[in-house]
Amino acid sequence: MSRTSPADTTVLAPGDEVTVVLLKSHDRQVRYPATVERDDGVHAVVRAPWSGPPVRDFGFVRFEQGDVFTEHYWRDRWFSVKEVRAPDGGLKGWYCDITRPVTVSGTTLTSRDLELDLWVSGDRTAVLRLDEDEFEASGLPEHDPEAAQHARRALKELESLANGVGLSGLLF
Repeated sequence: MSRTSPADTTVLAPGDEVTVVLLKSHDRQVRYPATVERDDGVHAVVRAPWSGPPVRDFGFVRFEQGDVFTEHYWRDRWFSVKEVRAPDGGLKGWYCDITRPVTVSGTTLTSRDLELDLWVSGDRTAVLRLDEDEFEASGLPEHDPEAAQHARRALKELESLANGVGLSGLLF
């Protein structure tokens, strides 16, 4: 059962069923169920099966039915990281969304996507910046330059980790 920390932040308990809401540009949103793995009031980890179309081929990776996402959200960081595993447990890689810090209310985690993404292959040989054109087209750099600056810094931080020591230390 969810509880409230002294800072009035909802902390989710392991095993809680939650709804993840990804707010995208143009008032689009994606909602799906997930199960809480852990939450310390700052870093929440949930697990969810792939909830998109039966197959989504990005060219550099395919997400498909049976894939499992272990998703890491932070209340104080401008990104989320999703570890992606195939049905047999094989690591496909990490899909990193640049987002505003997650908010948690009741049993809902809400993440506002800022259009920038990073893909890191499971063998760490590919680190790909994605959707930079969508970020520029979103108008965020003009309308909210402070948020745009946070987004660029977050992308740089994740890319540096991915090309250096890896993302594992971040995901503990």
